[in-house]
Amino acid sequence: MKARYRYRVYPTAGQKMALAKLFGCVRVVWNDALAFCINQYKTGEKKPNNAELQKQFITQAKKTKGREWLSEVSNIPLQQSLNDLEQAYQNFFKSCKGQRKGKSVKPPKFKKRHASSSARFRQGGFQVGQDEVKLAKIGKVKIVWSRPLPAKPSSVTIIKDAAGRYFVSFVVEIASDVLPKTENSVGIDLGIATFATLDNGQKIDAPKPLTHRINRLRRLSKNLSRKTRGSNRYERARKRKAKLQAKLKDTRTDFLHKLSTQIIRENQTIVLEDLNVAGMVKNRKLSRAISDLGWRQFRTYLERKAEKYSREFRVISRWEPTSQTCSCCGFRGGKLDLCVREWTCLNCGTTHDRDINAARNILVAGGHSETQTGRGGKRKTSVKEAVSRVSEADAALASKRQPTESTFS
Repeated sequence: MKARYRYRVYPTAGQKMALAKLFGCVRVVWNDALAFCINQYKTGEKKPNNAELQKQFITQAKKTKGREWLSEVSNIPLQQSLNDLEQAYQNFFKSCKGQRKGKSVKPPKFKKRHASSSARFRQGGFQVGQDEVKLAKIGKVKIVWSRPLPAKPSSVTIIKDAAGRYFVSFVVEIASDVLPKTENSVGIDLGIATFATLDNGQKIDAPKPLTHRINRLRRLSKNLSRKTRGSNRYERARKRKAKLQAKLKDTRTDFLHKLSTQIIRENQTIVLEDLNVAGMVKNRKLSRAISDLGWRQFRTYLERKAEKYSREFRVISRWEPTSQTCSCCGFRGGKLDLCVREWTCLNCGTTHDRDINAARNILVAGGHSETQTGRGGKRKTSVKEAVSRVSEADAALASKRQPTESTFS
């Protein structure tokens, strides 16, 4: 399987100018080719293939007066830019035809000048050294190795983020690591007040970096809005805001990486609930809190690390009544308001913590064969069985009202 390894690099002043020129050329080639493709579709003509695009917007463009400066940078990143454009169009077409799983893919967009910039080098355009990475027509860039590379990289991408930091990202081929098998399984219920609640009763709080620094972000945003766009003061204010946003992102990512790694190492089976995060963030009262937690990113980390370390990752349906069902007897008590954090089962009398009870039901719904009470994950609990402990008369009445079985998870 392929993996990415990212490291911080520190180019010199001259190398920063060369990289800025490289990023500009990559952006111009992408935008020129994209504008040409859009115009072809509008006129009803067929989109040219990748080879024709490279010939027109790289080889022939270097001979024109307005694009002769494309020859001052390496040709490899320019070619990779058009390869990425071709791949973006293929993903868009497959998504329209229903041949691509997941969220629908939008058509490629134009690249902006002040956004995050990147350029990718293939074999022949870079060389990895002991303390530096040599890039074609850039030179040897100083790198800080936070961890060793597991294998020889097939490509490297040089990245400049909005905060002005530089990174290199290597793509390497790695083998799946098989962790020692364990009998532990875990069901995870995600929430806002508590980020994650495990079926064993453990509750994990998130750092919530945006919530703790929202006032500073507001001041920096207000300060940026007072500056004239394009001025030096505007650029300094923009960088201050970008650095804070980068710090928020790094804090959140570090927490999610550490938590997902811990869960993967300690459990053989991980069960998570499928949440409609894209729909939930449309709630204007909860959108900022949900975005600050990173639910979807956490699920992505669990999926990738489960595949890497040969663990089993399962996702149950979002329509499972995990918060309404008693984890002891399977009785469904009905819909609960969000303010209700504890409730007592009307059937068995057990008092439940809302989140812990949901986590246990998530584990059962994920197909876990046995719980503390012996309820199986694939067992169907009917209404008659659920109320039989109350009285035989109530059971008979319930069976008359609802002759068919209702499944409780």
